[in-house]
Amino acid sequence: MQIATWNVNSVRSRLEQVLAWLELERPEVLCLQETKVEDAAFPVGAFSDLGYSAVISGQKAYNGVAILSRLPLEDVRIGFNALLPDDPALALAKQKRVISARIEGVRVLNLYVPNGSALQSEKYTYKLAWLACLERYLKVQDADGDPLCMVGDFNIALDDRDIHDPKRLSGGIMASDPERDALRLALDERLADVFRLFEPDTGHWSWWDYRSGAWDRDSGWRIDHIYLCEELQELATGCLIHKAVRGNEKPSDHAPVVVQLQWPPDPGDEEDEDDWAA
Repeated sequence: MQIATWNVNSVRSRLEQVLAWLELERPEVLCLQETKVEDAAFPVGAFSDLGYSAVISGQKAYNGVAILSRLPLEDVRIGFNALLPDDPALALAKQKRVISARIEGVRVLNLYVPNGSALQSEKYTYKLAWLACLERYLKVQDADGDPLCMVGDFNIALDDRDIHDPKRLSGGIMASDPERDALRLALDERLADVFRLFEPDTGHWSWWDYRSGAWDRDSGWRIDHIYLCEELQELATGCLIHKAVRGNEKPSDHAPVVVQLQWPPDPGDEEDEDDWAA
């Protein structure tokens, strides 16, 4: 099973690129962030024509998440308040950033973490509150017992290897200690960054700012992550960033990230891992 994540920065603006990538790569699951469209206007039919069902949680012009799958989507949950019936979770649900579904026995959780804007901004305070809610949410989710694959645009470089210029950028937005600590607290050793299981070195990015020629200079960040529970970590055979997609004409500023899982587990199957080195 291949599970992919991609911040497409408007699914309608990037529709032809997403469809072309799906036709070429054929992942079983693609999680989208920043769809920027209300549910009624989401291009469900275009994905259905390729064999993908869709579950969506969107809003006009901002945010928005969706899961596309060639496998049955079950027990769909939208927003933190799906598991946390309290006022803080309900307040955070106004921004459409959280969706999950059970797919072949795996709980796939798709997140679009707030950017935070600047350290002195109210949006930064909101981001930290959002991450604290994620910590609570994951504890409840863990009690379900489903193997968890958590993906998305986390808007956080978890350590200095994930930034092209850590000396200048560490400590700022998306690389501040409170953000990093809040995400690590939510992960709580239950979830591991699968990309780092295969690639320990720096120099691998998933996002290049539109400004300042970041793509041309390869001045990127790795902020699009896939986290796996221990059971799935043992079944992961590779994780790739599809960097070339960022070089498309009028691209998203993010590239897709894909994990390959030997799922359902079958000890008799042999995986050819040659094409799945990170």
